[in-house]
Amino acid sequence: MQKRSLGKTDMELTTLSFGASSLGQEFRSVDLNEALRSVHVAIDRGMNFIDTSPFYGRGMSEMLLGRVLPEIPRDQYYLGTKLGRYAGEHFDFSARRVAESVDISLERMKVDHLDLVLCHDLEFVEMSQIVEETLPALRKQVENGKVRYIGVSGYPMKMFKYILENAEIDVILTYNHYTLQNDMALELVPICQEKGVGIMNAAPFCARLLTSAPLPEWHKATPKVREIAKAAADHCASRGVDLAQLALQFSIANPDFTTCVTGSANPQRVSQWVDWAEIPLDETLLAEVQEILKPIHNWFYLEGRPENNDTPTVEA
Repeated sequence: MQKRSLGKTDMELTTLSFGASSLGQEFRSVDLNEALRSVHVAIDRGMNFIDTSPFYGRGMSEMLLGRVLPEIPRDQYYLGTKLGRYAGEHFDFSARRVAESVDISLERMKVDHLDLVLCHDLEFVEMSQIVEETLPALRKQVENGKVRYIGVSGYPMKMFKYILENAEIDVILTYNHYTLQNDMALELVPICQEKGVGIMNAAPFCARLLTSAPLPEWHKATPKVREIAKAAADHCASRGVDLAQLALQFSIANPDFTTCVTGSANPQRVSQWVDWAEIPLDETLLAEVQEILKPIHNWFYLEGRPENNDTPTVEA
């Protein structure tokens, strides 16, 4: 698989990366053996970055990775996790918790270092704490040799802009903002390039919105958004193509985004994504689908504290 440099780090990531949130049963109940095999399939098919968090499955994702990672040579993959969010409403970005969280993640996954640690969903807390307390504490973990690079992940564009302006980080991870339906993350590209910060994209399917599968109960898409997305899926089906295939191909095509993180506890699905990545993007179909999605282009929802969010400009 093609590799791209991640900002100023020494990491070269494959265009597709394995997201381990599904191992934490964030979307459905999973079969343990299939979940473990999906990690092997991802590595065997060429993916070289694994993304997880203690929030996924409230530790379950990291625990399952600890079952399988010892079987894989450490030089075959980069490993990233997160900290700060531990349950739906449980956030702790204190310096003390930073040190504890890194140590617990290392123990759970049975590794001696983490290539990347991100502050997770920081739009739910006061931004100044991240800049003044969390990131400096995380940088100490780099000095201690437990972590190699640091950054932030979350949803609102406003949050990323604040952090990029006020802190020194290595990487950002944005999700649902570089997809067929929403490409707002393009706003971050020149800022990150100027500062040498690597950009990682995640969730090309927008939590199943850009697929033919039913949405999870917690999905925030409005009825209008769901209706238009279904029209796009139906159009692709009439052409003999899965909307999910087009969505994945689109999200990995832009070289300004080092990698696209997506995950499944289904090994066949993981392998299918690699197959899709190797198929040339149908530019005609892409244009047709983007025209269908035009009424909801860059629609987004609010996440976290209101002051950490942009003002929506698309009514849906």
